[in-house]
Amino acid sequence: MSAELSGFRRFIHWGPITALSIIKCITLTTLYMNSMWWPPNESFAAFAHQALFLLLSTLATFNYVMATLTGPGLLPKQWQPKDPKDTRFLQYCKKCEGYKAPRSHHCRKCDRCVKKMDHHCPWINHCVGWANHAYFTFFLLFSILGSMHGTVVLCCSFWRGIYRYYYLTHGLAHLASVQFTLTSIIMCILGMGLAIGVVIGLSMLLYIQMKTIVTNQTGIEIWIVEKAIYRRYRNPDSDDEFLYPYNLGWRDNLRLVFNDECQKRGDGIEWPVVEGCDQYTLTREQLAQKEEKRARTRTYKCIRPVTGRWLPLFSQGWRVCVGAPCSDEPRIRLLPDDIVRVTRFRSHWLFGERVPSEQEQHGEKKHQRKGHIRGWFPRQAAVELIEPDQDTSADGSHDEYPSAQNINGNHSHLKQQQRNGHAKKYM
Repeated sequence: MSAELSGFRRFIHWGPITALSIIKCITLTTLYMNSMWWPPNESFAAFAHQALFLLLSTLATFNYVMATLTGPGLLPKQWQPKDPKDTRFLQYCKKCEGYKAPRSHHCRKCDRCVKKMDHHCPWINHCVGWANHAYFTFFLLFSILGSMHGTVVLCCSFWRGIYRYYYLTHGLAHLASVQFTLTSIIMCILGMGLAIGVVIGLSMLLYIQMKTIVTNQTGIEIWIVEKAIYRRYRNPDSDDEFLYPYNLGWRDNLRLVFNDECQKRGDGIEWPVVEGCDQYTLTREQLAQKEEKRARTRTYKCIRPVTGRWLPLFSQGWRVCVGAPCSDEPRIRLLPDDIVRVTRFRSHWLFGERVPSEQEQHGEKKHQRKGHIRGWFPRQAAVELIEPDQDTSADGSHDEYPSAQNINGNHSHLKQQQRNGHAKKYM
């Protein structure tokens, strides 16, 4: 989906349609049942009770709409730091043809680099980041409070409705105010289920969001910090210490998000950091992690077609489907003899990036292949290539990104080894 998608067109998507439908279903069902259980014209307390529920529902809807329309804040295409020398501390984004600012990451759904990206939320059909983090958190809070209120109303109404006959036969007619029809009882049960589900699901998400806000981290940065700690655990003799630069203390961290401007302070590119750190402390750690990732990259060659489907039951078998990774990351389509640089490994799946052919690299349209170039594929569809020592150049360095044709040439003896039983397959 294009990042330039703007305005109310963002709501024409299954995520916003589903989210708004759930909110309105709970709201309308609660108002209908409350009109029988505790009518607002009965007393001032009843009026205030319904007004409170409407206020919570309105605030939840308002913050939802603002989170969607405001967006996270997109980094301009072809962005570069003011000082060209600082580019050595930053990662380059091929899609946006520019550098990634500190705390910015590329979202493959929005197809743009996002400022202080936390995650892509399908329910708002947008990312959660620098500009809309406060709106998104308020949406979660008011949705939970409104759904809790609705749950109480619906449960009390359901109780009154199913005991209506008892109240009428025991002289308690004033309590027999809720009268069910087939439609209303289905609506009440459905509304209760949705309201309880919203409370449970969004409470967990709100806890995660508040945990990241209090420490001034994003979901992505939590993973980066964990890898930074693990890197130093593996190398205890290293003098390279790492200090997370953005944790200013919980009060200042909260003020960065919850303020009068709702996250509009600053430009989303430069951030206040703790003493001893600078703007590129985290980006340097990311570059070091990328370098280690390249070092452990392995080269695989596809030996059978891969459809790129999420559950390739008929082409790969049930074991592969059962062992599929629990991730929304894409699956890639491969053809025999395709070369893939693999960086993550599972029992039945591998994650890597397909090496484009020379024709694709030269931009020839007729040779361009559709679909993702980076993602998961079944492990049994490829074999690992052990690159021989001849790949080392005269100056002792290695060709880090050889073309697919070069790899195929270097390993032209692979099929002969397979016939002789010497090639090792990683099934």
